[in-house]
Amino acid sequence: MNDPLGDMLTRIRNSQLRGKSTVSTPASKLRVWVLDVLLDEGYIRGYEKTTDDQGHPALEISLKYYEGAPVIREIKRVSKPGRRVYMGAKEIPEVRQGLGVSIVSTPKGVMSDAAARHANVGGEVLCTVF
Repeated sequence: MNDPLGDMLTRIRNSQLRGKSTVSTPASKLRVWVLDVLLDEGYIRGYEKTTDDQGHPALEISLKYYEGAPVIREIKRVSKPGRRVYMGAKEIPEVRQGLGVSIVSTPKGVMSDAAARHANVGGEVLCTVF
């Protein structure tokens, strides 16, 4: 797999289209950090670390719905393996005039766009969520 984070985002998107309450994905540190940001921003109910059938570490993500509609309306990968996107603290874009969130990987850790601007650090823009 070339893009593990893109795979997780696609699994979340597909599960919400099917109306699933949970989705399972292989575990990695980057995925956990991104899920922490999604949890802090209120886009998912939570996640827990489990193991799959072969004994490999996995993450069970609890998706969040509001009045039957998924809370995450749109989730897109910005920086891809073929084309990385880096931005300074002042260049990080606002998603839908501040209604959405950009998730940024900075030297101080993975954080939301607002937290990166507040800490005055830039980095790789991983994805946007609305």
